[in-house]
Amino acid sequence: MDIIEGILSRRSIRKYTNQKISKEQIELLLKAGMYAPSARNQQPWHFIVVTDRDMLDKMKNSHPYAGMLNEAQAAILVCGDQDLELSKGYWVVDCSAATQNILLAAHGIGLGAVWLGIHPRDERKDAIRHLFNLPVKIQPLSLISVGYPDEIKEMPERFKPERIHYNAW
Repeated sequence: MDIIEGILSRRSIRKYTNQKISKEQIELLLKAGMYAPSARNQQPWHFIVVTDRDMLDKMKNSHPYAGMLNEAQAAILVCGDQDLELSKGYWVVDCSAATQNILLAAHGIGLGAVWLGIHPRDERKDAIRHLFNLPVKIQPLSLISVGYPDEIKEMPERFKPERIHYNAW
């Protein structure tokens, strides 16, 4: 699949088959995340890969929209390390770019994934922080549920020319 097709056709997938994901596939997703752009190239991210069924089940209780973890074969928690950022506050932008790269990579290799937002919701951050025993300097941004898709979503029309402005508002 070419890159533009991948960007336009990627959808949030919340239903998965029980087919296992390989360690190599997970590593490819993580590599894609680590190749995201970041402010001053500081790459202030850490990733926690969860494949343990008990832990996936516990994670459902930490996020109100995480029901798809029942079927997911893996989840990737994307966190920002505030000690690694030179441009304060940019960990959110940097880790968002890493999250998007992981979502696109999953789609590109035939997996389905969905971005579950954690930041800026304090109750979600606190629950995840407690569950994973995160150090204070580590901020959870997103949780990505991953599996082989068991649903097909059509590509909607999202191009809106009326929202494009050239040279001024």
